[in-house]
Amino acid sequence: MTTSAHPSPGPSGATPAGGSVTERLVEANARYAADFSDPGMDARPVLHVAVVACMDARLDLHAALGLELGDCHTIRNAGGVVTDDVIRSLTISQRALGTRAVMLVHHTGCGLESLTEDFRHELEDEVGQRPAWAVEAFRDVDQDVRQSMQRVRTSPFLPHTDDVRGFVFDVATGLLREIHPVENGSGSGPSTVSASA
Repeated sequence: MTTSAHPSPGPSGATPAGGSVTERLVEANARYAADFSDPGMDARPVLHVAVVACMDARLDLHAALGLELGDCHTIRNAGGVVTDDVIRSLTISQRALGTRAVMLVHHTGCGLESLTEDFRHELEDEVGQRPAWAVEAFRDVDQDVRQSMQRVRTSPFLPHTDDVRGFVFDVATGLLREIHPVENGSGSGPSTVSASA
């Protein structure tokens, strides 16, 4: 069974004409649903973990971390940054749905490394209104992971902050590198871990 939303190439190798990308996704869902059966799962993640990661299309989190359907909550945004909305999701995840661990996954070559807060000013010039949100751009991915870990650990809304770990995913090798918070004496010394760690 093919469930990919990637259309089959036509005889000349070109993508068939007609339909938007969204329409192709809807058609892919119809193929998926044809063989779908209710797995009978609860909304609570089996592994009691929430993964916060970047929305980058190169990160296949389930494959990279050996996860199956129902194992975790996945919260993604630009940069994998811990924003107020991520804290909102983590709070619901922990208090209503039983998760206890938080895993943060940033990655090499992130698009936020090439942006600045000027992005907001440019938007304001273009549309006449300044966004209420910050870009959360950064230059040092390791330090940004540490900042995200600190935001989780100091949130008054999260009851479980003792198992919060941060990583950088290398988009060229597929390996995770753990980032240790400065306060535990580990400094920024990198360590590479397998996806099963």
